[in-house]
Amino acid sequence: MFVVLNQNLEGDPFAGEPRLVDTGGRPAVDSPDAIEIGLVNNMPESAVAVTERQFMRLLSEAAADRTVRLHFFSIPGVPRGTPEEPYSRAMYADISELAATRLDALIVTGCEPHAERLSDEPYWESLTAVVDWAERNTASTLWSCLAAHAAVLHLDGIERQRLAEKRFGIFDCERASDDPLLAGLRAPLRISHSRWNELPEAELKAKGYAILTRSEAAGVDIFVKRRRSLFLFFQGHPEYTPYSLMREYRRDVGRYLRGESGRYPNIPCDYFDRRTEEELASFAMKAVAERDPRLLAEFPDDGALRSKLMRRRLVSGVPVISNWLSYVASRKRERAWVA
Repeated sequence: MFVVLNQNLEGDPFAGEPRLVDTGGRPAVDSPDAIEIGLVNNMPESAVAVTERQFMRLLSEAAADRTVRLHFFSIPGVPRGTPEEPYSRAMYADISELAATRLDALIVTGCEPHAERLSDEPYWESLTAVVDWAERNTASTLWSCLAAHAAVLHLDGIERQRLAEKRFGIFDCERASDDPLLAGLRAPLRISHSRWNELPEAELKAKGYAILTRSEAAGVDIFVKRRRSLFLFFQGHPEYTPYSLMREYRRDVGRYLRGESGRYPNIPCDYFDRRTEEELASFAMKAVAERDPRLLAEFPDDGALRSKLMRRRLVSGVPVISNWLSYVASRKRERAWVA
């Protein structure tokens, strides 16, 4: 069972989307065994709802017969790109309310970086406060992408390293551990990556992080550190749907054509079929030569690109999240017994 709280469905502009709310005919608030998870969503306004739905779907598939209640929070100072819509203001509580919510776990998403150093971002102090709060008050926290980089920097001073090219596409990630979080996981794990930075594996190991999965081409994928709270880190995106990279690529092409970025984006690795890659490469040559926002009208739309994706399916990260939920549930029971 997957139950979503802190949602005002009346007037929700995404009411047509699956909300994954299922109380099975029973009250949504009367389950003492429910796993209470806070989602700290740091994405820009244009992607807040998309990211929210991606994690909701991932948790829904992983929850099985567990009751999971999801609570939404935002960090002040995170650049949103556009003024917040009434939907977001109604949905998301400030992180100052974390303590009052009695959470078992957190999920903290990344966001688009604006400063060269993470510690110079306007939200740095607020985000590190979340790291410290999660260590003291959760059974476990999942850190995604930039949030993983920020948490590792705050905890152990490990600086992420800038890549020469964006790590963008689908990568085969192999097991590097027999950790229980990987139980039932098929190998290799084909996972989406979309980032300009990475954390060096040697430095992570030196500071006591355990590497769970890695890719020869993409580097470290999933890693953990067991402290007072279990911190689970993802450099990739297990929440992404098969179409997420397609839309992100189209967005980046538009940014280049409008002069918002200085370099034309690379085609995502191992994602489109060969003929489509050739067509997109031809478009890239024209775009670089002319660089006119009007060219975006000639770029294939989402519907045209969907049918041209690689037929090798993504291997779901659901088993990892299911094992993570089992861990959180066991820690919740231990806490209740001690109390």
